[in-house]
Amino acid sequence: MTDTSKAPPTAIGRRTVLIATGATAAALTVGAAAPEAPTAAQAPAAAAVCTLTKEMTEGPYYLDGQLVRADVSEDKTGIPLELTLTVVDDSTCAPLNKALVEIWHCDALGEYSGFVGNNGHDEPDNGTFLRGGVLTGPDGVARITTVYPGWYRGRCVHIHVKVHTDVTLTADGSFTGGQELHTGQLFFSETITTRVAALAAYAANTVPRTTLAQDGIYDDGGAASGLLTLTALGSSTSAGYAGTLALGVES
Repeated sequence: MTDTSKAPPTAIGRRTVLIATGATAAALTVGAAAPEAPTAAQAPAAAAVCTLTKEMTEGPYYLDGQLVRADVSEDKTGIPLELTLTVVDDSTCAPLNKALVEIWHCDALGEYSGFVGNNGHDEPDNGTFLRGGVLTGPDGVARITTVYPGWYRGRCVHIHVKVHTDVTLTADGSFTGGQELHTGQLFFSETITTRVAALAAYAANTVPRTTLAQDGIYDDGGAASGLLTLTALGSSTSAGYAGTLALGVES
């Protein structure tokens, strides 16, 4: 079970801009996995190095009309993952306010809501688990709580992401309309994924795991290709991770 599109990511020139938004001028580091340490997620730095984030395949498991909510985990088995995604204009580093950042990914057994069984495991399917999104604030930041993803046949561990602007929130808690600025994927350090895969909830996944280096979508482009910076939330792997990334988009 793999993404049906294997076309290489769109070739886009990378532009790097350094801009300070406060009294400090420290750069926001993105893209490299931090050593495991018992520290929680940090607020975005006052300055950022902005790079255009690569477009990548949407894949076959996107579903329209998902909920606008900060916690998409729905009590799914797996270790916590606290995402902090900062959406900026790649040319100016200006944060994008009220952009909707939407994610979707498989659970520890490699199953997507709405498509359960495609990875060979039987479990309840409500069509909504591990799907949803939130609006950014004036600082361009979207914070989403989920669980560390599992894997399915032919793909490394990843999360799908879209960035929309000018959406309309609906009475049923979803959204409609707007403009889609970015479709990409978020990736994880192989060192940390190896630790996570040894935990019982993930070891129950009977499908062979594709590594980051073996994946046909990730192109080893670091942060510009969606590689998260991961920070441990506690002293053990089971405590979970914070994942941060600046998403540079053409607005």
